[in-house]
Amino acid sequence: MRNLRIVFMGTPDFAVATLGSLIMNGFNVVGVVTVPDKPSGRGRKIGKSAVKEFAEFSSLPILQPNNLKDEGFISELKKLKADLFIVVAFRMLPEVVWKMPSIGTINLHASLLPDYRGAAPINHAIINGETVTGVTTFFIDEKIDTGNILLQEEVRIFPDDNAGDLHDRLMKQGARLIIKTLAEISENKIISTSQLMLLKDEKNLKPAPKIHPDNCIINWNNDPHQIHNFIRGLAPYPGARSFFKNDSVTHSFKIFESLPEFEKHNLKPGSILSDGKHFIRVACKGGFLSIICLQLEGKKCMNTIEFLRGFKISEYSLHTNLPV
Repeated sequence: MRNLRIVFMGTPDFAVATLGSLIMNGFNVVGVVTVPDKPSGRGRKIGKSAVKEFAEFSSLPILQPNNLKDEGFISELKKLKADLFIVVAFRMLPEVVWKMPSIGTINLHASLLPDYRGAAPINHAIINGETVTGVTTFFIDEKIDTGNILLQEEVRIFPDDNAGDLHDRLMKQGARLIIKTLAEISENKIISTSQLMLLKDEKNLKPAPKIHPDNCIINWNNDPHQIHNFIRGLAPYPGARSFFKNDSVTHSFKIFESLPEFEKHNLKPGSILSDGKHFIRVACKGGFLSIICLQLEGKKCMNTIEFLRGFKISEYSLHTNLPV
């Protein structure tokens, strides 16, 4: 099993856990593919991916193609003579790449496929109020997250979890599942299952598309639980947003922690209730959302009491339909 020649492909911290697990368990990782270095942050300094930093620390050969179909990259990849590619949080691969290794190309996905195919399964599972998600290993094919499933394991979503909390648990569980998958492949025990066998009705599949800034604005016409889940699902990044406004200025802000409160009222959704010192409650459908932790654009994240010390909230209302 550990003589298999493996090429690992990934980019963020989520992928590093699996790469580290492969190394710690003695697998023969003969190369790492990750994204090119690029400018980041306010200083626009050239930054490396988390996977590259780990690969350098582990003295692993690194390939950073701009184009996955580039002949030079394909040639270098072939020279590694891999039996298997393992992909975690990387780009969509062209057929010439994923068909290259003799065993195939395995992907780790942070959901129980076929639900939550796409770039943001962790966020969407929490936004939708799920109580269970999981990790899946599967063989890559020509579409996104549609290949034959190898193994799956469930992971519970706790009521107070945000996307960051769930990310960390799925990251660790996913690393373990890759090792388990490789063990079963080496022993010829694994049986792949077509996702079509698991589909009851493709129209009812829950998608997980990439999250864009205009998808992060809070709809105060929803009920408190929906809004609370929306905030949890976007915390700590990219953050659920809304807007304070008065006659002269509009302030964008993000909410990172909240508490749903169900209570009858006749207030317009988005109406603010506050004593100016201790609490901020926002009216929504069927109740209120109590804001626990928030951040004005360009400022640090604060709890509500800290925030109200420097912000006269009585001078503002909430803008509920502002374009990005």
